[in-house]
Amino acid sequence: MGTDDSYLITCEAKNGRSLKPYQGTGPIEVLEMSLEGPAIFNSSFHAYQCFSSSGENTNWQNYWIDMRASPFRFSVTRNKFTAIGCDTLATISEYVAQDFMSGCVSVCSDLGNVKNGSCSGIGCCQTSIPLNLKRFNVTIGSAYNHTKIWRSNPCSFAFLADQDWFTFKLSDFSADRFVSSTIPVVMDWAIGNQTCEVAVGDTQSYACGPNSYCSNSTNGPGYRCFCNDGFQGNPYLSQGCQDINECEKGYNNSCYLSAICTNTFGSYTCSCPRGDHGDGWVNGTRCTHDPKSFPLISIILGIGLSIIFLLVCIYFSYWAIKRRRLIKLKEKFFQENGGLLLQQQIASHKGGAKIAKIFTEEELKKATNNFHASRILGEGGHGTVFKGILLGGKEVAIKKSKIMDKGQIIEFINEVDILSQINHRNVVKILGCCLETQVPMLVYEFISHGTLFQHIHNENQAVSISWGNRLRIATETAGALGYLHSAHSIPILHRDVKSCNILLDDNYTAKVSDFGASRLVPSDQTQMMTLVQGTLGYLDPECFQTGQLTDKSDVYSFGVVLAELLTGLKPLPPEGFGEHKSLVMHFISSLEDNKLLHILDVRVANERNKEQFLSVAEIARKCLNIKGEDRPTMKEVATELESLRIFYEHTWSQHEYGVTEHFCG
Repeated sequence: MGTDDSYLITCEAKNGRSLKPYQGTGPIEVLEMSLEGPAIFNSSFHAYQCFSSSGENTNWQNYWIDMRASPFRFSVTRNKFTAIGCDTLATISEYVAQDFMSGCVSVCSDLGNVKNGSCSGIGCCQTSIPLNLKRFNVTIGSAYNHTKIWRSNPCSFAFLADQDWFTFKLSDFSADRFVSSTIPVVMDWAIGNQTCEVAVGDTQSYACGPNSYCSNSTNGPGYRCFCNDGFQGNPYLSQGCQDINECEKGYNNSCYLSAICTNTFGSYTCSCPRGDHGDGWVNGTRCTHDPKSFPLISIILGIGLSIIFLLVCIYFSYWAIKRRRLIKLKEKFFQENGGLLLQQQIASHKGGAKIAKIFTEEELKKATNNFHASRILGEGGHGTVFKGILLGGKEVAIKKSKIMDKGQIIEFINEVDILSQINHRNVVKILGCCLETQVPMLVYEFISHGTLFQHIHNENQAVSISWGNRLRIATETAGALGYLHSAHSIPILHRDVKSCNILLDDNYTAKVSDFGASRLVPSDQTQMMTLVQGTLGYLDPECFQTGQLTDKSDVYSFGVVLAELLTGLKPLPPEGFGEHKSLVMHFISSLEDNKLLHILDVRVANERNKEQFLSVAEIARKCLNIKGEDRPTMKEVATELESLRIFYEHTWSQHEYGVTEHFCG
């Protein structure tokens, strides 16, 4: 048997990667390889095509792979050609000769029709590849340049990959989803291009060593070698496969425990000890002792079983005592955290409004994989938030608070009661709580698209939020806070309004969240004394100085959020703003010097809405008054923003109508 350099792999010591050089494509990373199964390579290639809102092709890439210089072929059974997008036509074909061409079409007019896990032509499509494929070319196209679905899906993607690796989900529409990603592709391989029947007769090139057998390739010409039963090792080496000692510890054999196992070349035998009856095989006759023999083994076996039984009893007793202690501890925490009071309130609400559910700690552990680090959604001053999946498949956000003032348990239970009854589309719904832990845990509905802070300040976001969306988010947030302040039966002050606590769903709808610092305000009080809580940069300076909490404290914090939406700047950047240390000071100074347009976020400043920018900036300035009594209420702010939003949408629709008329006329 000789050697073939086309099977050689180069290992780079600097990062431990295995690389295989191929003609045409260049080095390809080897992810997995074995003698018995296929190889898995990292193709790291994908075709893509992205468009602007006007249908202009802003970025594109097709790709090709040529594996002819290697013994590898793309697996028909393991790989799928996949295309992603709502206006996508992707093809895969033989690179030069065009001996085959296949592909699929994926369309969708509304993301509501797209389902996670479904790749049947709505947002995602897949097709198979032919046998003996060694090179191909991938191209991608679009029927309408994504203009009909651009806001939700500006890009198309296509690639060949291991079907077990890829499961479609909505986040795959993101333009940076496949950048620098490992895209595994499964490769079949074989020896030469002869069948086993022909290769066996060629003693000079036949690759299978002793104690092995030959099997024809199922994906193109060639064959593979495998060890015979009872042997292991590399069947391609000259010494061939080696005998397995099935009698060694760790190997499964068919002998009874009391039988004697004897290894043979390629197999083994079972026999009973001298003086015992039977053949020793599991499917034969069990070895039995001679009644005349001394019963020493029986005595030893009896003592051993007695000791094992005693140890098992001790273990279960210890486990039962520990379990009783844990149950009592959970009952203690449940009572200390107001569980009995919440149960009474649930009973009083029977047939009425829906109230919070009481979850067990075990339910939330299962939902979060025992609060695994991979399930963390975010961490803040009040606790850590985990993503959870309940038994019915419902996705939730679970907040583990850091501390709890035991003197405010009644207030905490009342707040859970009130918040669970809030039914506002722009307020994150609280679903329940767990009270049998030292610090209670809260369960909220899961919001999938991150925080407003991430979309404003994260440079890695694929598409910036448009001015229309920013104005709508501000309007929805103001409406939610106004509802909490005045529309609900008992006013609720949030106390930590900031862009990090405004979540966005897939449609960029705002959801006010994180009521860890919130307080209920008695109906006969307009203000209350409290410990100063909040986030620097958003904190009301008047509340900071006096310790008096009012609804105008939330108004001030909302003003900072408006300034963020207008400028795209952080409230307290490390480098500051020259002579000004905070965004509020910089923003107010720019307004007074008529330099607002100089600090607007460049991503929205070119949308020609200067009058609206100035109007929203004036609302923000009112919210940021030093004196709380000079600030408007959240309800007034929401009314003004709603008027501006309606005017913007009306103006924009007229603009779109004018453009359509221009093109159609």
